[in-house]
Order: sequence, then C-alpha cells, then structure tokens
Amino acid sequence: MSLSFCSFSSGSSGNCYLVQSDRSALLVDAGISGKKIFEGLAETDTDPEKLRGIVITHEHSDHIKGLRVTAKRCPDVSVYSNQGTWKKLEGLVEEDRQKVFDSGSIFDIGDISVKSFRISHDAAEPVGFSFYCEDKQISIVTDTGFVSDEIIDEISGADILSLEANHEPHVLESGRYPYFLKRRIMGDKGHLSNEAAAECIIRLEQQKHKDRKILLSHLSGNNNTPELAKLTVTNMLEDAGLAVGGSLKLGVFSRSGLSPVFEV
Repeated sequence: MSLSFCSFSSGSSGNCYLVQSDRSALLVDAGISGKKIFEGLAETDTDPEKLRGIVITHEHSDHIKGLRVTAKRCPDVSVYSNQGTWKKLEGLVEEDRQKVFDSGSIFDIGDISVKSFRISHDAAEPVGFSFYCEDKQISIVTDTGFVSDEIIDEISGADILSLEANHEPHVLESGRYPYFLKRRIMGDKGHLSNEAAAECIIRLEQQKHKDRKILLSHLSGNNNTPELAKLTVTNMLEDAGLAVGGSLKLGVFSRSGLSPVFEV
C-alpha cells in the first residue's frame, strides 16, 4: 500500500499539503484560497470525495485562510484540531464537523494514522504531524523556533520529511523587516533557519540513518531563496560527512506552486 505527499503551497503566504493512501486522502492546513486547493486536487487527480479530513497545525492565517470555503465545498469532510487551536477558529467550521484531538495523541482518518506532536511557535497550541500507513511514515515540521529531542524521536523514522528552512540569518538581519519582527522570526517561537534545518537533519541521521527524502519547506519570500536554502543545507550536511543524493535526498518545496507527488 502506497502513501504519497504533495505540496500545494509552502511558505509564509500560504500552506497546504495533500497526504494520500490508496483509499484515503487528507489535507494538512488550508492556508491558500479554496480555488487553489481544488485546482491542486484536480491537478493531482484527487477526487474531492476521497477526502476524509483536514488537519490544522495552528491558527495563523497562512494556514487557515481557505478553511471556511474548503469545508463548505466538502460538507462530509471533518476538520481536526486540538482544543487550543479550535478556540481561535470560532465560526469557521460547523460544530458538528469539528474533531478535537489531544496534542501528542494518535487518531485515524480512513486508513491513515495521524500523530500530532508539539512544536514551538507563537500560536495557541501549535503542532506538527506524522502520517502512517502500514510501515510508511510522512512527517511535517514547520513553524517552529527549535527542534526538540521529542520531535527528533518522532520524525526519526520518516520516509518523507517536510522540514522548515524559513530564512538565511544574514539576509534576514540585513533586510528591511523591523527589529521586533526579526527577533520574532529568529526566536525560540519563530521559524527555523537554513542552518537550523541542516542541524536538525544531522541530528536525525545520527539517531537513525535510513533512506529518506527531505523537502525544505515554508521558505520566506524576502529572506531566502530555494537555491540558497539547498546550498546552505547541502554544504552543512557534507561538512558533517553526510552525502546528499544517495540514501539522503534533498529537495525544496515551492512557496506557491504545486510540487511533484512524492510516494513511499
């Protein structure tokens, strides 16, 4: 049985991912327009009737701005979030379609098992997710200021990992953002830099080496580029003795375009 992963958008202006097994499909966040979400489903040949759920990482607008429209167009689809986030989503989804999970818990959506885990971000109760189908695992770690040991433990078995590489510190520091925003982004409840993403991958490989695809995600449009993110991370991995391109494959998600469909 296969498990696949696709990004409809991954960046500070909008985030939405598709996770799909042979029998079920779900969306992770709905931070782009409903129109773009349904275009993404069409382009990946995903029947909207195959959707079994929408899971929400946190309440910031770049993760939920298309939620109301998407939920309305898919009246049989449940929306999953923890209690802290639901308190910030009041009025977006009918109460009888709201599914509440405890952070750290495991629940099933169709034949896909979903595990949430805590991340560090300036939101009510932000989480990342891992998705399991038989012995396959896809994990998403974005919108976090640092990567805890608990996160490393959770994602160590991931076959595909969507990992934040939001900014290049020297670009951010010399850029036009006001000081308070720079401090927020670089803080423990902000976003991972390219260097922090590389350090996470090194820790991950030290804990469990396996064939895996890592997709750098949630890039800033002002403080990073796909080329810079990949170069910085690749150089740091190679300096640590990790070869990119063999068992460890590295890619970068587009900030606004549809990605290829990755399958395990």
